[in-house]
Amino acid sequence: MNENIQTQQQHNQQETRSRKFWRVVLGSMVGFVLANIIVGILGILMFLGMIASMEKMTSSSSSGSVKDNSVLLLNLDSSIEERAVEMPFDFGPYADQSVGLDNILAAIKAAAGDSKIKGIYLKSSTVSASPATVKAIRDAVMEFKKSGKFVYAYSDVYTQNGYYMATAADKVLLNPTGDLTLKGYAFQLMFYKNLLDKLDVDVQIFRHGQFKSAVEPYFLDKMSEANREQLTTLANSLWAVYLKDVSTARKISVDQLNSIADSLLCSSPKAALELKLVDKLAYADEAEKMIKSKLNLGDNDKINYVTVGQYAKTISEKNNNSAKVAVFYAFGEISDGKGNSESGIYSETFIKEFRKAYKDKDVKAIVLRVNSPGGSALASENIWHEIENAKKTGKKIVVSMGDYAASGGYYISCNADYIYAEPNTITGSIGVFGMIPSVQRFLQNKVGITIDQVNTNKHSDFGGVMRPMDELESQRMQASIEDIYATFTKRVADGRHLTVTFVDSIGQGRVWAGSDALGLGLVDALGNIDNAIAKAAELAQLDKYDVCTYPKQKDWFSLLFNMKEDAVDAAIQERMGQFYYMFDGVQQVLEHQGVQARMPMTLTIE
Repeated sequence: MNENIQTQQQHNQQETRSRKFWRVVLGSMVGFVLANIIVGILGILMFLGMIASMEKMTSSSSSGSVKDNSVLLLNLDSSIEERAVEMPFDFGPYADQSVGLDNILAAIKAAAGDSKIKGIYLKSSTVSASPATVKAIRDAVMEFKKSGKFVYAYSDVYTQNGYYMATAADKVLLNPTGDLTLKGYAFQLMFYKNLLDKLDVDVQIFRHGQFKSAVEPYFLDKMSEANREQLTTLANSLWAVYLKDVSTARKISVDQLNSIADSLLCSSPKAALELKLVDKLAYADEAEKMIKSKLNLGDNDKINYVTVGQYAKTISEKNNNSAKVAVFYAFGEISDGKGNSESGIYSETFIKEFRKAYKDKDVKAIVLRVNSPGGSALASENIWHEIENAKKTGKKIVVSMGDYAASGGYYISCNADYIYAEPNTITGSIGVFGMIPSVQRFLQNKVGITIDQVNTNKHSDFGGVMRPMDELESQRMQASIEDIYATFTKRVADGRHLTVTFVDSIGQGRVWAGSDALGLGLVDALGNIDNAIAKAAELAQLDKYDVCTYPKQKDWFSLLFNMKEDAVDAAIQERMGQFYYMFDGVQQVLEHQGVQARMPMTLTIE
């Protein structure tokens, strides 16, 4: 019996040694394969980086790459970012999958004076951008037409944004079996109160301002009357800009355009033609034949198209003058701390980079390009303070507002020497709020988890999410809201030379279109980024100057390792479609705790 046991133990030891051997061998093999894969990927990335560097070195001498008799292909169906990320390769028709507004405007402006570019072929089915961005591009195309060159627009389908863009063209062409939408603007908000009630999640709300409606979806199931009032005014103001431009371009009265929208008269391509919304029904090949005719090409000849991405690489920057106007880009949500400038405005990063701009002796003025719905009130105050420091050095600051310069976005703008907004910029929203969820009932009733703790003091866990606030804590939170709102309104009043009482009357968290903000004194003029640059030069008394940009962009190779979070969020949004905003709303409850200077809602405008 003992011999059998001993034999069995020896056999087990042999099996154990055997398993260890094969585990080591297989582990080594897997490790070797994985190591080779990682090394291979890094090798490819390094190779791409080398090519990117060579491409960058040769780009300055590539101005001859544009052929004679070329057409700038302006494809606006992909997402339009505030600022482009330079890619090292030409991906042909996919070169402009995500283009920057800066590149688009620069390309259109340069093409007007380029003898090799004969016209623009505009493809604008959807135009995934907010109204101010679309208008900026449209205005640039209208300016391009003053060169005498042609602009043709074609699409199988025009959404409202796409059609608005197309009306800048000499000829608007629509597929005979396509579609054109003209129905007016609608703002739709999601309300989460009933969902949170079902989940037993309590959201504790603190705010100043009857229009500061960012928190309404969490304690109401529909718009308040104040919110409905401000959104109605905003929608009508934005729609008025749309109608005015389309009316002028198509020579159709505003009343008639409203009648078309109210009665959905544009029910078919034939109706669009009869209503004079388009010039001709044609297929894509027929549209190209019209362009060939303008270029004096034969039917079998090929059109030399150049995309925005391709053309941007041929535009050389002038560096003839020591005096410079710096354009500093600030876009995205405002957050505390450090972060990637390409994905948001982070106070510490902003201050570090902004300091480089205003301490550069050659920079005589700065255009702060703001495109932000706001965010952290503390971060906004810190950025405001740094702009104040810049002004004390004698540098002139001019703000150019993009799609949004609201709440925190307006906070960081109000201290400028001069402010430009597009007529359909969404701005104002002077107000603050705080939102702290309590998940105690959710954990206990839905999950079966209870919480217990010990404290050294009565309110050691103040601000946590594991229990509701008591009366004293709520008073403390509301007092903080009131203090920050008082500071915010004082900053605006001082910067805009208004009284605090007046700022409070137009504040209260209310959003305004740029055209309305002008009359209220929140902005100085309506205009684009070129107007802002010219004004900055004027204030700095510069006759000759060059334009430089800040913060310095990371190359695509560096950004590749910082785009994980953005890519995941973009994938979720694409997958969920309109339901993404429900997911985003719940996410905001968890993430946006503390005092916020943020736009009162997420607006999606078709």
